[in-house]
Amino acid sequence: MLDKTVIEQLEALVGKENVLTGKVDLVAYSYDATADVPRQVPDVVVLPTSAEMVQDIVRLARRHKIAIYPRGAGTNLSGGTVPLKKGIVLSFQKMNKILEIDAANLTAVVQPGVVINALNTAVASHGLIYPPDPGTVATATMGGSAAENSGGLRGLKYGVTKNYIMGMEVVLASGDKVRFGGKTVKNVTAYDFSNLFVGSEGTLGIITELTAKLIPAPKFRRTMTGEFKTLADAGNAVAGIIAAQVIPATLEIMDRMTIQTVEDFAHIGLPVDAEALLLIEVDGMSEDVVNAEAEAVMRVVTENNGNLRTANTDQERDQLWTARRNALPALASLNNTVILEDATVPRSRITDMLIACQDIGKKYALTLGTFGHAGDGNLHPTILCDKNNQDEMSRMHKAVDEIFEAALHFGGTLSGEHGIGMAKMKYLGDELGQSGLDLMRSIKESLDPEYVLNPGKMVPVREN
Repeated sequence: MLDKTVIEQLEALVGKENVLTGKVDLVAYSYDATADVPRQVPDVVVLPTSAEMVQDIVRLARRHKIAIYPRGAGTNLSGGTVPLKKGIVLSFQKMNKILEIDAANLTAVVQPGVVINALNTAVASHGLIYPPDPGTVATATMGGSAAENSGGLRGLKYGVTKNYIMGMEVVLASGDKVRFGGKTVKNVTAYDFSNLFVGSEGTLGIITELTAKLIPAPKFRRTMTGEFKTLADAGNAVAGIIAAQVIPATLEIMDRMTIQTVEDFAHIGLPVDAEALLLIEVDGMSEDVVNAEAEAVMRVVTENNGNLRTANTDQERDQLWTARRNALPALASLNNTVILEDATVPRSRITDMLIACQDIGKKYALTLGTFGHAGDGNLHPTILCDKNNQDEMSRMHKAVDEIFEAALHFGGTLSGEHGIGMAKMKYLGDELGQSGLDLMRSIKESLDPEYVLNPGKMVPVREN
């Protein structure tokens, strides 16, 4: 427990109304959206309203050797915001202003607490979009998604968060504030600090402002589904679409388990007898190009034994994407614990990974559904289990180990968009090796030698 004088100092820095110490408040910040990771109640929750306040809080925390855990909406899926060493949860829900929309330069400047959906709503009148769209786009914040380098449904064609952060303001563990990047399209001054801090999960610095790239909203789109009787046909169709030199805006997959669960949940007429369903959307600024790409997609789906359907109205399209976004909540309704993983492989191995996940679920007698961003090889094997059943939880852990082993065997990676947090730290050496781990620690310790910022996440502590 923090000394009462520290709480009083925090109240003096940010105002008493921005310092939470009540039991209910602290419990609310003891966990995030990740299942099967430890919970920990923080000593205090602080809600700054300016970068200068963040600097003051960091300096105070460093003096007293108190851990700081930056937090957006807490929707991350790797245990990244759990305050393992108690200390201070630094919540950015009150730093939620869009500071500028510069349509001429296709940029927006935002505070970290801005919700992604709110930014897209604000720029829509300018005919622009901010493309990264994680599944929690209605609640996820810009700062949190930058810290996690979030992806989303449009990642195949439009890229992920790191492709859209042009500059930022960051408070370091020393309490110093630095700015880098900005509105210029080209910038090779010094190191690429934006890409260092994007995806660093709050372990290197605290983001207090972001300059984001915007793009013109596509004027035309075509949405289709392909129903398949085998996972192999679905996986081969994914590879075939890319081989046809079509890069869809979205190319999503749901396996049989996910299809049936979502249909029971949403009742929108999904094909519950299909082994796999592809949801595909092509878009662009030219109707002729979009139509040509749609025809190519349809041809590939048919050639791979798929039953093709098209969305003829906006309502039908919206239903399909609602179904995809409902995949996680639908699966979550089946049991009291949802283990949502994030294994990513090269597109050419998507079929192998789909079949491996299915086989692993059968091997350990688990309820396992797989959905995800098939076009970029980013799959979300999701295990539904009972946290009160020790045998089932043991089987689940073995299954997760094998899922990541398979992903690495196929030339993939531990995480495509969910990050490492604390949930995947034990696997880091399998992908990076000892030299990679040492490099991560060297970077961490050069910027945060006392491990004040989000300790216990992403970077394993150096063994003496």
